[in-house]
Amino acid sequence: MPALLTYAPEDTAELGRKLGGLLLAGDLICLIGELGAGKTSFAQGVARGLGVEGQVRSPSFTLIHEYYGRLPLYHLDLYRLNDPSELEDLGYEEYFYGDGVALVEWADRVREVLPEERLDIYIDRLAEDEDCRKLKLAPRGERYRRLVEELMDVACAGNRNCDTGCFGSRGI
Repeated sequence: MPALLTYAPEDTAELGRKLGGLLLAGDLICLIGELGAGKTSFAQGVARGLGVEGQVRSPSFTLIHEYYGRLPLYHLDLYRLNDPSELEDLGYEEYFYGDGVALVEWADRVREVLPEERLDIYIDRLAEDEDCRKLKLAPRGERYRRLVEELMDVACAGNRNCDTGCFGSRGI
């Protein structure tokens, strides 16, 4: 499973921006990580990569925010979901199978309803540095395997340390 390290929230957002620039209509990005891991920073970067302007916030209380750029971005935050069946009330299929990009924070809470093909991104805070994150990329399906290859090419372009998985201010 390919992985990248980021060293600051800005690096995590920049990696998201690079991914956002590669996304196509119908893509599903699933973010998994503890509170404070950097899921929202990454999501903000994805939004920038899709050309979304203005403030992008985590939809913790509303569960879904829609943003418009090059493609629609459906940003779901499922932290407050008590049961996967509650997702049906939100009309999740419109977002997962729609004409935009669906980005799901706390996707591990609804694994049983997620489409088989997607990109899972596990974000972990590293104990040795409060700002350092490890992002593990788990492509599920051929489209997402190619997407990860493209992201690694873009993220590592000009990065002399990319063979160690470094990205960002200390990795360039």
